[in-house]
Amino acid sequence: MEENQYINRELSWLQFNARVLQEAADKTVPLIERLRFLGIFSNNLDEFFKVRYATIKRIDLAGKGGKNVLGGIKANQLLEEITEIVIEQQSQSLKILDAIQNKLKDHNIFIINEKQVAKPQQAFLKNFFLQKVSPALVTIILNDLDELPRLKDSAAYLAVKMTMKDPVPKRANSDVLPNQAKEKKYVLIEIPRSIERFVVLPKDGDRQYIILLDDLIRYHLHSIFNIFEYESVTAHMIKITRDAELDIDSDLSKSFIEKISESVKDRIEGEPVRFVYDMNIDQDTLQYLMSKMGIDATDSIIPGGRYHNRRDYMNFPSLGGEELQYKPYEPLPIPGLILQGSLFKEIAKKDFLLHTPYQSFSYTVKFLREAALDPAVKSIKITIYRLAKISHIASSLVNAVKNGKKVTVQIELRARFDEVANIKYAEQLQQEGINLIFGVKGLKVHSKGCVIERLENEKMMRYGFISTGNLNESTARVYSDLTLFTSNQSILKEVNKVFDFFEVNYKVSRYKHLLVSPHYTRSGLVKLIQTEIDNAKEGKPSGIRLKLNSLSDYSLIDKLYEASRAGVKMKLIVRGICCLVPGVEGMSENIKVISIVDKYLEHPRIYIFENEGNPKVYISSADWMTRNMDYRVEISCPIYDKTIQKELIETFEICWSDNVKARVISIKQDNAYRRNNKPALRSQFALYDYYLKKLETEKEKV
Repeated sequence: MEENQYINRELSWLQFNARVLQEAADKTVPLIERLRFLGIFSNNLDEFFKVRYATIKRIDLAGKGGKNVLGGIKANQLLEEITEIVIEQQSQSLKILDAIQNKLKDHNIFIINEKQVAKPQQAFLKNFFLQKVSPALVTIILNDLDELPRLKDSAAYLAVKMTMKDPVPKRANSDVLPNQAKEKKYVLIEIPRSIERFVVLPKDGDRQYIILLDDLIRYHLHSIFNIFEYESVTAHMIKITRDAELDIDSDLSKSFIEKISESVKDRIEGEPVRFVYDMNIDQDTLQYLMSKMGIDATDSIIPGGRYHNRRDYMNFPSLGGEELQYKPYEPLPIPGLILQGSLFKEIAKKDFLLHTPYQSFSYTVKFLREAALDPAVKSIKITIYRLAKISHIASSLVNAVKNGKKVTVQIELRARFDEVANIKYAEQLQQEGINLIFGVKGLKVHSKGCVIERLENEKMMRYGFISTGNLNESTARVYSDLTLFTSNQSILKEVNKVFDFFEVNYKVSRYKHLLVSPHYTRSGLVKLIQTEIDNAKEGKPSGIRLKLNSLSDYSLIDKLYEASRAGVKMKLIVRGICCLVPGVEGMSENIKVISIVDKYLEHPRIYIFENEGNPKVYISSADWMTRNMDYRVEISCPIYDKTIQKELIETFEICWSDNVKARVISIKQDNAYRRNNKPALRSQFALYDYYLKKLETEKEKV
């Protein structure tokens, strides 16, 4: 492995999260949206420590160097580097938060702490505390316990120190000063997650006041501890993050649902991997807690600000005028596909592409609702990865089974951090008589596909869709994703083969159209890249354009390097992790990479291979990561409809032309914004205009 051949995956991910932090710092982004980006930054970091940092720590504790799997860096060195970067990013995030809160004052929005409560606000706060907060508090006095109770993963706690009035009797000849000898009581108060973090106080004229739940509790410390005789009390926030890897029980007598349920419960007991504390906490309190919790040097110990769990800022209340938030865009209809009519009738004639959130997710729900009611529909097969809390998808499937359809659902119980929700849905769907499949041992099912069989003129016809995203009404409003609706019998026959594989794991089908992981995606992509290499060497038109969330598979990166050396020009849009190093002479000078972080989360995967001027275009559920190639079931679907091919290429080029929210990925890893002399183009806004124009053109034809 040559030096500078790859960017380490974890360090690249931290640079992605730095781009999220850039959005929070961007003064052109509305203020409340900037707060929400701070929340996303914090939430991302929590998940990173639970999963990636925890994995590296496991490698280190196993006594392995890890250089081969970590891109040429040792595990212990990487742990130190991560902590150093995160401390710097946390410090930056605190400065950004202060700046935003000061700016909110210009809009008459004031975030106050417990020392800034005005007299007219006291009665409201007292009532709110007594009615809602006090009954929900869990308060633990630590002095009386032999060992600390297990702190919940990512829950926030107030670490309270009470200095009691009566001093401890001094030992003879003791040189301890009286104020040092006073008894101290240490207490933990868990911040309730059942109550909104931001408490909106009654308006005072034009002024809007907010107090964080933490400060509301601080304001009422005396009410909580009034049975104690203390002379001073302090409260500082702490948070612990635990290893979130699931260890699945191998007991054959248990159902898969039982195993996942128990494994999720065990996650609560996972080893600590990060300890974050208020940097102003008293040293004796800090040492007491770390000793009690068994925190050591291999853990990431991060001094932070007064408030943790800043992920809660994702749900900051919508206050103030329209200028403080992004203007909502109404999702557009798909040209030629009317929600009020029969979708099957139109899809029988041609394929349609849905691009959320620019176009309405209602098409997916309508497609399944129509299938549930249509007497000619005999069966529905669908994969589910992450459902919304209130899912119209799930209710449509239940409706279908009640109408006598045979419904088969492959539900992925191990969708990280959605295990509990998916278990709940699995049990509900099973009770309704739906045939549930729990995937393939050792593989996650990440593909998004649906096949519906419909009896037409005594012949069974298939309709369906293949998607890049989750069937989730909530995320469809903020994630950009692609869904192909098709009646192409050859493609849907192959999607059906994927469902056969779920049920009979030892049977591996051959595919002429789809690229399916874990058997054929890697070899299929290598073949497609090789074709571009051969074409470039023969002087024929060649090129590769990719839109991905992550690119970290070393062998595929090596193949792209080979293509670059052969003269294949490549444009890569990679939102998150990018282990490929672009622009290096003799290795990757023909590869350019950008990342776009903006209002919506960029989530589609698009592969475009020039193929001598007759492009091969795919949409896919798979990023170019080892897990997606070898350890997950994924579907990459070719686009045969020339109009949809053109649309995908045009939308890719709109994104590539972004010079407002695009950052250049380079060996410098500095997240430099792409700037040029062309008119400003913000791709997400331009894409909405693109689809609006398509709609207007369609209306003119009519």
